[in-house]
Amino acid sequence: MAITSLAVFCGSKEGNNPLFCEHAKELGYLLAQKNITLIYGGSNKGIMGAVANGVLEKGGRVIGVIPKLLNGIEHSHAGISEMHETEDMHERKKMLYAKADAALVLPGGYGTMDELFEMLTWNQLNIHDKKIFILNSAGFYNHLIAHFKMMEQENFLYKKITEQLTIISSPQELILI
Repeated sequence: MAITSLAVFCGSKEGNNPLFCEHAKELGYLLAQKNITLIYGGSNKGIMGAVANGVLEKGGRVIGVIPKLLNGIEHSHAGISEMHETEDMHERKKMLYAKADAALVLPGGYGTMDELFEMLTWNQLNIHDKKIFILNSAGFYNHLIAHFKMMEQENFLYKKITEQLTIISSPQELILI
């Protein structure tokens, strides 16, 4: 199945490594060039803002989904193609998943982890079968990937981790898959 829309889960903060935002912006450029709609959390801050701005700079389409609770905190992006405001985080995640053909996780905090684990769980339970990617910028997810492998080795997973996740090191690898 061709990917025409991609949910991107990432931080509303930039983090300490400039590569995180550089990769986010590069990803945005690639999505716009490939005519893939960005579906994301709706913020104009941090890594979220970087990926959205990258798409917009190249004339691409961006759909944001932000809950009322975060509208003031995450500073919703006024310049995107389409913005949806939800009642709560659960509705936000459900809408993000529904609008996207696949998902990509960039560096982020608790919210990003929540979104990743929910997507993995939904895949495992056959609620959906969307492809999930992790962009492991500067090895940000090395420890988590090692833990996934431990979970697999200890027989806590129903599928091999490589059947559920595709790990990439640069935005360009996503487009090639």
